[in-house]
Amino acid sequence: MNSASGTAVVVGVDGSEPALAAVRLAAAEAARRQRPLRVVHAFIWPLVHSPIRPTTEGAPGGGLRTQAEQLVADAVDEAETIAPGLRVTGEIIDGEPTALLLDEAPSAELIVIGDRGLGGFTALVVGSVAVKLAAYADCPVLVARGAQRPDGPVVVGVDGSELSRHAVEFAVRTAALRGAGVTALHAYRHPVSNGPGDMQPLVYDESELRAEEDRTVAEAIAGLTERYPEVPITRQSVRGRAAKVLTEASQRAQLLVVGGQGRGELTGLLLGSVSQSLLHHSRCPVAVVRPPRAAAGGVGDGAGG
Repeated sequence: MNSASGTAVVVGVDGSEPALAAVRLAAAEAARRQRPLRVVHAFIWPLVHSPIRPTTEGAPGGGLRTQAEQLVADAVDEAETIAPGLRVTGEIIDGEPTALLLDEAPSAELIVIGDRGLGGFTALVVGSVAVKLAAYADCPVLVARGAQRPDGPVVVGVDGSELSRHAVEFAVRTAALRGAGVTALHAYRHPVSNGPGDMQPLVYDESELRAEEDRTVAEAIAGLTERYPEVPITRQSVRGRAAKVLTEASQRAQLLVVGGQGRGELTGLLLGSVSQSLLHHSRCPVAVVRPPRAAAGGVGDGAGG
């Protein structure tokens, strides 16, 4: 299906301003990664069970398709303005937006979408498209929301789960392309007893607990400083709920990176509660990184929700 040769960055568009923000973000990412950009629009009128009269051109839905062609052309123009020389292609595909973008994912470097939209991409986050993509896509999903800052660190949530390293590696690699630093942020809470009845706080040594939590972050970035010596990596362990801590950090970040499911998530949740919260509340763009299909389980998203 992918008409652009090589692995492309894919952006879903619908003509809304959030979608154009996604195009601008996607064009910058494609240029940094030296990948072509593929602009796609889900043309859903064949799925709507209501009659559409022929236009003067004679084809039912012809006027809607003409509008779709124009919005794709506008998106391509916007991308070429942001990244002159970038190879950009656009395509209209009949179908439902989530299915369309999931179909693009296996051959994509990255999928970029806005945080809300209209037409085929209505209410991307609150609706379900972004959540479903983040839960199922076979590539990282970047949601354009909040402020697109040229400075500030790339913040990545760390929770100590085995697969959280995928999110951390993505964050460090992306920071290297952006010339930015990384803040590896781990949120933790008071340990509690797991006995019967109400959970009670345990008596513990604060310094030992902090040292243990700091080790969690150190292990998550082990080896990456040698592979990416140009990227300064700051480690932070902060007491608090992961969603709240990461949302606060997003106010100063240029990008927030989380995994699809963390150590603290309930079994069976394809997208963790922390990740979902950040898709709704982050103050900067959010990248959700899932493990490769061959890996079991989910990627850590910052101390569980």
